[in-house]
Amino acid sequence: MTTSVTHLSGIITATAEAAGADPAKARVVFEASATGHDAVASTVTLGRYQVEVDEPPQLGGEGKAPNPVEYYLASLLSCQIVTWRFWAEKLGIAVDEITARAEGDLDVQGFFGLDENVRAGFQEVRVVVTVGGPEAPERYRELQDAVDKHCPVLDLTQNATPVVTRVELA
Repeated sequence: MTTSVTHLSGIITATAEAAGADPAKARVVFEASATGHDAVASTVTLGRYQVEVDEPPQLGGEGKAPNPVEYYLASLLSCQIVTWRFWAEKLGIAVDEITARAEGDLDVQGFFGLDENVRAGFQEVRVVVTVGGPEAPERYRELQDAVDKHCPVLDLTQNATPVVTRVELA
């Protein structure tokens, strides 16, 4: 744990110094590309990694991989864990162990256009973070407040993010 904490501390310091000297150095671009195959599946390339995406049979897929909203839950949970770790280090709060789980309610009437008053996305997502360590409960609530304010994937859900889609004909 000491090596990873030292590593996080170094990243926090180096980022603060670089952004302080030139705020443009704090901006990062992430990219992804996807190729559709089978009925509703796709292969998504994320840098040097590839992940498969599919839907369960009741949504037209073969259930060979997680679906997009399951990947959203995975993104949210992993971002929560990262943000908890970074902010624990930044605030000097000891975290010995951390796990998280999430579930979301999705009404497919929105996706299928059966009811235009129903959102296509989750109606609600519930996240439970279990954290262990020697700190008083108030310190972990302080940490949760910092995480809720700074978690990028949580921010994507809680705030409107402009998305510009352009169609190119092949």
